[in-house]
Amino acid sequence: MNDRVTISTKLARRENKVLRPRDAGDVYAHPRSEFERLLEQAVLSHICTGYYALAPMERLGDPRWRPDLAAVALGIAQADYGRDAVALMSITAAGRHGALPRAIATAVVAVPKQRPVLHTNVGDVVFVKRDVGRLDLERVETELTAGWMTTPEQTALDIAARPKLGGIEEADAASILRALSRKIDWAVTEELARDQHRPAALARVREAYATALGW
Repeated sequence: MNDRVTISTKLARRENKVLRPRDAGDVYAHPRSEFERLLEQAVLSHICTGYYALAPMERLGDPRWRPDLAAVALGIAQADYGRDAVALMSITAAGRHGALPRAIATAVVAVPKQRPVLHTNVGDVVFVKRDVGRLDLERVETELTAGWMTTPEQTALDIAARPKLGGIEEADAASILRALSRKIDWAVTEELARDQHRPAALARVREAYATALGW
């Protein structure tokens, strides 16, 4: 660790550790030049144009540190739209639920507005326009921020409805659905499918469950 590391207490205490220069306008008179200094000290890690990640306290000054992709996706979405308007979903939520068969260099996050894929230094972030108030969510903690992600039941329906979202193959989607089908509450899943008008997605989740059980 670099003993000369210095950082504003106000920045260090931010709930969302994904920062844009304008987020530090009330801390520094010249945020962009200060961010360059913090990059040199390995206090910040550059994610992509306009976004930076504040290293955890135990990794301050360590140039080897790189943030987790899911944390980056959630942090960027929160920085732009607010904590309660966004949620990790699809394959990224599946990973958090322990249902992802392999590491995937893409994160998927629900946001209020459609926007292009964002290419970051740790992977791609896919934004999906969703009203998160209509989704079944649970809390999630990441190394950069806390927020929301879809429940196993919501995640299963989302992947069944859009199995290739995030660039995965059909076989991977089927594997994820089989894993999720063993974790879900079927009464909750069926109610969500009714409320969200997703009978076909529910049928695919049921099929995955039957396959998982060897029926």
